[in-house]
Amino acid sequence: MASDDKKITNWVHPNDKSGEFKRQQSSFRNWISNKDGAEFPAEKGRYHLYVSYACPWATRTLIARKLKGLEDIITFSSVHWHMGSKGWRFVTADDNDAEGINVLPASEVGIPEHSKFTHLREIYFQVNPDYEGRFTVPVLYDKVAHKIVNNESSEILRMLNTEFNHLIDDRAKKELDLYPEDLRKEIEAANEWQYDLINNGVYKSGFATTQEAYERNVVALFDALDKAEQHLRSSPGPYWFGDRLTEVDIRLFVTIIRFDPVYVQHFKCNIRDVRSGYPAIHGWMRNLYWGNEEKGVGKDVGGAFRETANFTHIKRHYTRSHGQINPFAITPVGPVPDVLPLGEEVAVVVGRT
Repeated sequence: MASDDKKITNWVHPNDKSGEFKRQQSSFRNWISNKDGAEFPAEKGRYHLYVSYACPWATRTLIARKLKGLEDIITFSSVHWHMGSKGWRFVTADDNDAEGINVLPASEVGIPEHSKFTHLREIYFQVNPDYEGRFTVPVLYDKVAHKIVNNESSEILRMLNTEFNHLIDDRAKKELDLYPEDLRKEIEAANEWQYDLINNGVYKSGFATTQEAYERNVVALFDALDKAEQHLRSSPGPYWFGDRLTEVDIRLFVTIIRFDPVYVQHFKCNIRDVRSGYPAIHGWMRNLYWGNEEKGVGKDVGGAFRETANFTHIKRHYTRSHGQINPFAITPVGPVPDVLPLGEEVAVVVGRT
């Protein structure tokens, strides 16, 4: 990973004249199971999630962990917000600017074998000394087998949804199904276009190294946002599927909550912003973030979404880790506030009514 053409901070290979950002496929794809004889059995206290509050993919898993009531079953810790030439680093005792809940030095995360590690990459190399990919979060780690179980967020999301249900005391959280069988076809269809055009679309726009690649992807991104806006306008409830909270809400939320603070300016996704250009998306996002009981979004739901949206980490990571995009590492102040309260709108929206 040390050569110039394999630098972690090279999001598009220098020799790739297409200018297109191509996301790496996750390498660890094992599965935790509650079935007898499973290689990775669902047990309380056995697994640890390494995440970054800055990363939308990683915070998917934190939201699901909270929604499903797994706080006492699966431990977690966040890396520091800054990503340097060696990738994500762990917080140290000398860090005074971590500014986030559950952001701990590596020596304090309860995994003695990792207490001397300084970077997430060392866990990857511990498990596979020949590993050559990116050192991504989330990482679901088995503290008993000393292995990375999985580093694909969409699969971790599904595991947290079902495999630990027998250990959950809260009946409502145990019965919450983020991937219900009767909606699976529709969930998969929504995930497919939202992932390609929105979740990954912001990165394909922001990391593009040619004008053609940027324009092609940013136009496709906003076409997809228009499609999401139309869908949410007609939704009979606060969620993507009306009154049923599913993984689609989680997967889309983590991108939308970062859109105005980061993607509009840093990734040049500036055809419109969410708070003035997409009223239905804006309302849906805020209902999840704040927890709107009048519309069926309870306090526990709001907490799960709100507590994982650490705007200090989000803003600092993108603006101070991507030297190719923002060489002076200046972090914009706005938008202010990070998320508008329910019922409030920016002046341009108020003026339309």
